[in-house]
This record gives sequence, structure tokens and C-alpha cells, in this order.
Amino acid sequence: MTMAKNKDILVIGAGLAGIEASLLLAKAGRTVHLVEQQSYFGGASIKSEEVVPNMECATCMLAPKQSDILENKNIELLSLSEVTAIQGETGNFQVTIHKKARYVSLENCIGCGACFEPCPVESPNAFEENMIKRKAVYVACAGALPNAPVIDMEQCLRSKGQDCTACKEACMFDAILFDDKDETITITVGAIIIATGYSLGDPGQFPELSYRKLPGIYSAFEFERLRASNGPTSGAITLRDGRKPGSIALIHCVGRAQKGYCSQVCCMYLAKFAHYAFDQIENVKIYELFQEISIPGKGNQKFFKEVMEKGVHRIRVSNLSITGNDNDPALKIAYTNGSAEAKIIDVDMAILAPYIEPSPNTKALATVLGVDLDDHGFIKTEPLDPVTTTRDGILAIGCAQKPQFMNGVTIQAHIAAGQALSLTED
Repeated sequence: MTMAKNKDILVIGAGLAGIEASLLLAKAGRTVHLVEQQSYFGGASIKSEEVVPNMECATCMLAPKQSDILENKNIELLSLSEVTAIQGETGNFQVTIHKKARYVSLENCIGCGACFEPCPVESPNAFEENMIKRKAVYVACAGALPNAPVIDMEQCLRSKGQDCTACKEACMFDAILFDDKDETITITVGAIIIATGYSLGDPGQFPELSYRKLPGIYSAFEFERLRASNGPTSGAITLRDGRKPGSIALIHCVGRAQKGYCSQVCCMYLAKFAHYAFDQIENVKIYELFQEISIPGKGNQKFFKEVMEKGVHRIRVSNLSITGNDNDPALKIAYTNGSAEAKIIDVDMAILAPYIEPSPNTKALATVLGVDLDDHGFIKTEPLDPVTTTRDGILAIGCAQKPQFMNGVTIQAHIAAGQALSLTED
């Protein structure tokens, strides 16, 4: 006797890819279990202010989809959760999920933020690339969803033996749950979609770039958050000492030689950063220091050309290094140009574009799910079937499988949703 296939779907990762796939599956009448490791959802997309090439408002594009996730009765969003075990096969996977305690009631909390100010603990805010502090009870950023904080119990004074109740006393809605516990959840699903996204490589591993040593050097996400209206400077492009930079260097291909692949999207987001700077800083001088330029995709060439024509100084470089000293805030960028000449330029700010790599938990998750990784650590998919992994019934989409633009991510979500529906039909 053949066992009936379970029609529920598990989606791992609630960034753009996971959101899109979940909404499509829910619209088809399926129950979707959407697992997200963070306390909020939206992935890396919600760190951006605008999206190339048309410079649409990123929040305006994603927020309605996030609201649909929260309101859809067919979607169960499990934040602060990760998949820890799996058994079975296509049509009947038994999945174990570890759900961490939030210590804040999603039912009672109205998101007023009254609990933040009384908290005596401050820690670096990882969402804001550690450029500002947050409290032990916090939300990642203004507008993060679900609209309720989480308590970082590792930082909370209660974990250090102190009977601090400051946040609980400030809450008028009895939403603080100091006795909240982690949970182990077991579900059965017919198919699984991996949508765990990406992270940026750490420029600090390249000492010649002086990242974290000189204050005028920023990673791509740091600059993106500077420009974000809900970021640490409310959208003002300033240096760490509050000055507006008069000159900016955009540095391409950080770590590309070591990783052995092009991340595809970096040239376009650096062009976007130049657009941001021209839009906000009068008479700013911008240098683009590149090894190669890659501008794939519909509409991208037009946007790139328009930005470059505003006055970007483009220089093909090799052997690049950045130095500075305590007595002079200017950065000195030394490089060899395309004519094999040694050159130096002085700038106020340097923005590094590191390679895109799999999200930190990808290797562990692949082991749990029993799927293979490719040579670069992304989820391996079949050459002629772009969302199918090496295990039947498990699909991978978006930047979990390779670096790609948002339109490619959305297309893959549609493909995977269709395949997941097919896999779970009797």
C-alpha cells in the first residue's frame, strides 16, 4: 500500500526567495511552514533603501509581501527557529525544528518600544553592522517584522544572576515572558525548499585593505545602512566623525581572486552607491577602482551608464592597498593602474565590495538535510534543473545556490513553488 503524500511544504529561510515561494504555495491552498533563524524576517533585502536598476523603494516592494505572510492563514511563520533533523522521503518528510525562546509575547506586544529605554544593557547591533548599539531587549531596526522585540538573554542581566525587571516593569501589556522556554517542534511535510540566502565575505581577512583599522573604510552593508532612512544616521551619508565625505572610492572584487568566482551583483550595487552619493553630497568626487566590470541583466547597462556619466573616475587597478595615519583622516589608496604605473589617491571614504558567500549555517543545514554543496559552499543544484538539489523532494532557490539579482530570485521562487506542488500531488 502506498502512503498518501503530505501536501504541506517546508520553506527554510524567510528572505525574498522564501517569502515569494511561501505566498505562491499558500495561494495554491497549501499549508506552508516558514522557518526563519532570525527574530525578524525579510532577509538581506530589508537592509537596502532602493533596488537597482529602477531605484524602487525596497521597503515599499517587500513590506506588503511581509504583511501578507503574517496575515495568511495558510502560512505558519516560525522565527528564531532552525531545522535540526529530518527523516523520510518525498511526500513524507518528518522534520524536527528547534524554536528559541523570544521572551516576548507576540500576542500581547503592540510594538510600542517602551521596554527599550529602561534596559541598562547595551550591545553592538549586528543588523546595523555594529555601527550603533542596541539594548538587550530590542528590534533589529525600525519597521522590522514581526513588530515585537526579542530579549537577548545572553546579554540580559538576568543571565548573569541579577534580578533585573526593568523591561517588564515598563511594559503595560504583560508581554515580557522571563519564563519563556525553547521548543522542539516536529512537523511532516511533502517537500522542502531551501531559501537561506547569503552573507558578505569579511574584508577584515585582507590586511592590505585595513578594514576595521581605519575609520573611513566601510563594507557594502555598512554603507547601505548609512543610506537607509531607518538606519543609524537616518539616511545621511556621513563618516564616523559626522563629516560628509568629499571623496569616495568604490573598490570592486574584494576577495574575488581567493574565492574564484564573480558575485555578479557587486558592480551594480556600487553604481547604486555612487548614485546615492551624487544625490546627497554636492561636488562629491567618486573613484571606481575595478579589476573587471560585470553588468548582466535587463536595464542594468542603462542605469550603470547614466551613473558613470555623472562624473565617476573609473580606474582599472591591481595590487591595491589602503593606508592612513592618526594625524590625517584621509585614506591613501595605492594601486597599479592598467598601464602598470604605481599610483596613489587620497579619499575621505572607501567602500569595499566583498564577495557573496553562503549564509553561515548553510554547511550545517546541508548536512542535516542530506544535500550536497558545490565547490564554493552553496547548495548544489542540477545543471539542467536549476532548483533541484541532490536529494529528491528538496529544492534550493535564490542566493542559497548562487549569487544573483532579485529578479532571478523571484523567478526561481516561482519555479520551486510549481515543482513543490507537483512533488506533493498523489
